[in-house]
Order: sequence, then C-alpha cells, then structure tokens
Amino acid sequence: MTEARLTVNPHFAVGAIRRELFGGFVEHLGRHVYDGIYEPGHPSADAEGFRSDVIELTKELGVSTIRYPGGNFVSGFRWEDSVGPVSERPSRLDLAWHSTESNEVGLHEFHGWLEKVGSDLMMAVNLGTRGTLEALDLLEYSNVRGGTALSDRRVANGRSEPFNVRMWCLGNEMDGPWQLGHRSADDYGKIASQTAKGMRQIDPDIQLVVCGSSSAHMPTFGEWERVVLTHTYDDIDLISCHAYYEERGGDLGSFLASAVDMDGFIDTVVATADHVGAVRGSSKKIDISFDEWNVWYIDRFHAVDKITGIDNWPTAPRLLEDIYSVADAVVFGNLMISLLKHADRVASASLAQLVNVIAPIMTEPGGPAWRQTTFYPFSITSRLARGAALRLELDSPMYATEVYGNVPVVDGVATHDAESRQSALFLVNRSQDEALTLTVDITALGEVAVVETHTLADDDVYAKNTLQHRTRVAPKPNESVAVADGILTVTLPPVSWTAIALA
Repeated sequence: MTEARLTVNPHFAVGAIRRELFGGFVEHLGRHVYDGIYEPGHPSADAEGFRSDVIELTKELGVSTIRYPGGNFVSGFRWEDSVGPVSERPSRLDLAWHSTESNEVGLHEFHGWLEKVGSDLMMAVNLGTRGTLEALDLLEYSNVRGGTALSDRRVANGRSEPFNVRMWCLGNEMDGPWQLGHRSADDYGKIASQTAKGMRQIDPDIQLVVCGSSSAHMPTFGEWERVVLTHTYDDIDLISCHAYYEERGGDLGSFLASAVDMDGFIDTVVATADHVGAVRGSSKKIDISFDEWNVWYIDRFHAVDKITGIDNWPTAPRLLEDIYSVADAVVFGNLMISLLKHADRVASASLAQLVNVIAPIMTEPGGPAWRQTTFYPFSITSRLARGAALRLELDSPMYATEVYGNVPVVDGVATHDAESRQSALFLVNRSQDEALTLTVDITALGEVAVVETHTLADDDVYAKNTLQHRTRVAPKPNESVAVADGILTVTLPPVSWTAIALA
C-alpha cells in the first residue's frame, strides 16, 4: 500500500478563514429560481411559494453569502423590473440564456428567501448594457433608509428597513466576448472605477468586487487583471476569479488534479495584484473573490442544451443540469481544499450554483429534492472548517498527468480554531487504483480525540445520485482512523475525499 506523511502545526497558519469563503450563487438561469427554490404549487411550498425542502437543504449546505442575480443574466438585467407589484412586472427576454424571465421572483422575494436560509446577499450590478447611474439607483433603493424617491419606493413596496447589502459585484465576466456589453480591459476599468467611486459616495462601507478574468485560460488573462486594477486599485476591495473543470477525453488522472490549476490561477492573480500595488507604492492588498467555481460539463451545454431561434424563448427550461459522480465530488472537495489553502487572500468564494443548475441540490417539479454527490464535501467543510487554515508539511508520492505533469497523489489542508481547540483535516487521494496510508504528526495539537470522520468513495467512481436513486452515494465513517502518541493514521481509498474532525 502506498504511504504518505504530513505534519499539522497550529503555528503554521496561512490565514483566518472568513465565512464568506463558503458562499453560493443563485442566477436566473434554467430551473434554478423557478421550479428550483420557488414552486408555489409544490406540496412543501410555504406561504411565499418557496420550497421548504430546498430551504432545509440549503441551510444544511451551510452557504454564507449568496451572489445574485447573475452571472451572465445580470448583463441584460433591469433591476426595476424585479420590484413592485408582481402583477405589474414585465416579462423580458433573457439574452444570456435565450429564455423568458417573468420577474415573478425579484429583489424583495429573493431577500426574503435569504432570510429563511440564513444567508447574506451579494448583489451584482449591470455594467454590460447599463452603467453607473443604474448601479447608483439600485444601491440607493437597497441601502438608504428613506427620504428619497428610490428609498421611499422600496418602503412603498413593502420593505421599511434597508436591505443593507454589504458586498457588490461590478458587473460579470466583462472580459468574455459572450457577455452583453463586453468591453476591453481599459474601457471596463474606467467604468468600474467611476461606478465604484459613485457607490462609495452613497455608502462608503460597502465591499466592491471588480471583474477579473472569467478563466485562467482567457487569451487576455493576466494583462486584463493588470489593466483593470491599474484603473480601480484605490476604489475596490476584491478582484474576481472564475473557474470550472470537467473530465475531458476520458483523462480522469488530469481531471483529478484540477486543483493544481486553481492553485496556479490564485497565485498568478495575487502576484499581479501585488505588482500593481507595488508600482503604485500602495500598502493596500487586493483580495480575491472566487465568485464562480465548480465542476461543469460545459461541452454538454454547447452540444445539447443550447437554445436558439427568434421564436423560441422558454420559461425555466432544463439547462445545465449536470448529474455529478463520485469522481466529480472528489475534484469538487479538492477545489475547496485549494480555496482554504489560500485563505490569506481568498476572502470570498461562491459555489456556482445552488439548485438544479450545475448544483449540489436537485429538484423535480411536484416531486422530491435531493443531494448530489458534491453536496457533501461542501456541507461538511463549511461546518468543520473554523479558525485558521494551516500550511501542511506534506510528503506524498507523485503521479504523471497529461495536462499538469507530475502532481502529488495526496492533497490536503488542515484548519485549527484556537478558541475552541477544534481542528479538522480535509484530504483527497487522487490515485485511481491504490489505497493510501497517511501518517499525520499532530503532536503540536496536544491531546486530541477524533470527533467524526467522513470518506466519500465508491468502487464505481462514476456512481451518481439520481431521481430514481437519490441516496446511491453518501459519505461513510472512516473506520481506519486511529490516534496514538501524537500520530494519526488513516487509510484513504482510491479516488476519495476525506474529512476528519479533532478536538
């Protein structure tokens, strides 16, 4: 059996884990909102039409801040359509996903849903087809208590207290040619700076996220960040990263190492931001909002799901409803490990998305809701990762990949909360055929006991949870975990994700 070793020491802190790292993303796309979180005729629907079974699963998932309403959708969105009496709201063409948007669920309704699930709102403004004035109007409507035309309009629409939105995205993926209102880095940097300055004149304490590259593989990656930050460095707090991964051409080995790409992406953006700061002689640090990340089989969308035609604008079509396997969940858990390993600079992250659309939660109209395989690494990590992320001294065998070269078989991160003296380990074994014995030196943690263990693995790495078999895959306790004389040992099955909680 292959062996690996690592050392956990609470003095090797990378940075404090901010709860915003466990954020989500709800976009008006496919069946995410309609037939997803909102289905008035469903047996579990509450008085406002929201599915209570989805509310409970979202609470179990443990998402903190939720980005809304897009995504590509936001670049054609008129926020005024989403407030006021529902019967008077217009239906609009959603050009991003070639659908019809009824605006039945809007800003007030969605904020009410957030209060039910216990999450905060991260609002995106439209800098695609609209601009600075519309963003200022939305901020005034949302955050000013009253006494102005827009804040009084919010009060008249049933919300006397401000929404008090603290985090705002300045557009979405503005480097992407697919984006409505796509701009050059220079043009986008100018309007983002102008908009940020205006928004701070209304509410100086908000956090602002400027658009970074929509992928590390964009031809403008790196230079886009440099130019945009040159314009906006003094105006914003965070720069966004977006990344999606999928298995291509049967190359499971490379797919299992996807987190290597995410690590490099984060390191490059941090270096670019710090370079801009150094050129400006600034002591300010720009953090990262990794506000779209997931496993997404985007090739399937272009081949099968994409909607076209001037007379074909369906409402809530089935789009991007990927069904995730054990291998997908292992990669997903590894991406969470990467985010934690960069906790010093990744201040916020949003799993894209939450329900039905490349999501950990699936629903059937009039029927059940269930957990996808990816649900478990998120919910368990969100619950157990507290305090600070720790840098690990890891000694792992390597394996060769076609895409990333030689990579470690084992990847992992530890967390430690000094106040409660609770710690956690999150681990993956990327080997496709060998179990691995991991020896962990936890002497520096003092006397500890194993509180809980979870391992997600299966003899069939492509096993999935489906409507017909909703509980086919779930984590199981790892009975191999043992602690003696400051040494923890655990056996990690092939293609597996494991969490171990210590206290």
